[in-house]
Amino acid sequence: MRFYTQQHQFYCGIDVHARTMYVCILNQDGEILVHRDMQASPETFLKAIAPYREDMVVAVECIFTWYWLADLCAHEGLPFVLGHALYMKAIHGGKAKNDRIDARKIAVLLRGGMLPQAYVYPAEMRATRDLLRRRMHFMRQRAAWLTHIQHTKSQYNVPEIGKKIAYKANREGVAARLPDPAVQKSMEVDLALIDHDDRLLRDMALTILKTAKPHDANTLYLLRTVPGIGELLSLVLLYEIHDIHRFPRVQDFVSYCRLVKCAKASAGKRYGTSGTKIGHAYLTWAFAAAAVLFLRAHPTGQRSLTRLEKKHSQGKAFTVLAHKLARAVYDMVQRKTVCDMPTFFRG
Repeated sequence: MRFYTQQHQFYCGIDVHARTMYVCILNQDGEILVHRDMQASPETFLKAIAPYREDMVVAVECIFTWYWLADLCAHEGLPFVLGHALYMKAIHGGKAKNDRIDARKIAVLLRGGMLPQAYVYPAEMRATRDLLRRRMHFMRQRAAWLTHIQHTKSQYNVPEIGKKIAYKANREGVAARLPDPAVQKSMEVDLALIDHDDRLLRDMALTILKTAKPHDANTLYLLRTVPGIGELLSLVLLYEIHDIHRFPRVQDFVSYCRLVKCAKASAGKRYGTSGTKIGHAYLTWAFAAAAVLFLRAHPTGQRSLTRLEKKHSQGKAFTVLAHKLARAVYDMVQRKTVCDMPTFFRG
């Protein structure tokens, strides 16, 4: 956990929403200078902070409405801090909670050097990252249509065609094999949605790839040298990691990827683990998918997994492999070297 500890003359805490925001500005002595609700617009905000902006820091909680405020502060040369939502227990755990209280608590935490920080993703790459996440959403939707077709075939005990319907060439006549016209129509809708998603996904992937190469083509190439990390997974890793140097140690990186369990202890006694929801869900998925694809066409990796399964359970063995891949990616990107499989298995 990182805290913002720099000292300023004024501290601005904002509880920001889509149309309104509550602003609280404190001085170094903790006195409230501004504490009011206002319209969420650049003009209103800049007018409110005008007398105090000479040496002021701005902080908001990490919810979906922070983009425009971070970009405005960057343009105006104001220090901006993004508060980590899950760590900010002083807000979530209060007896009473409203916008007025939340804005003041953010300002107090900021002034006291106790505001836990989240990463402020740079504006120049943020839109492409969000487009990539949107594409992942459509991929899951496509998987849902395919799953519904398989479930429907099982409901009516229709024999398998022996081909993967994920490929367009194998979908001919799939709906006609169902007996009822209404069921056939349901299948036709699923197939039409899959065809439409395929076109969208190809177009989105092409756009993302064209944008990614100017951003960091070298890192993209390094990531693809890892068996199991292809074109799309390398894009996910590139945009979700962004700057590997923001992680001082490899332990910080794998913890950020949710690939380690954090011990919960008190008075020398251990009470299990905690913090399973704190970290990056997209990187957790990416390394889990990379581990599965790594095993698919890598006999040495399959033998390594078998050895791990003898020591741990199957699920734990997959997590250990994903953890090893994350450590390898951290080392590769830090040192700007390609993947070395002999070193990977020795490690």
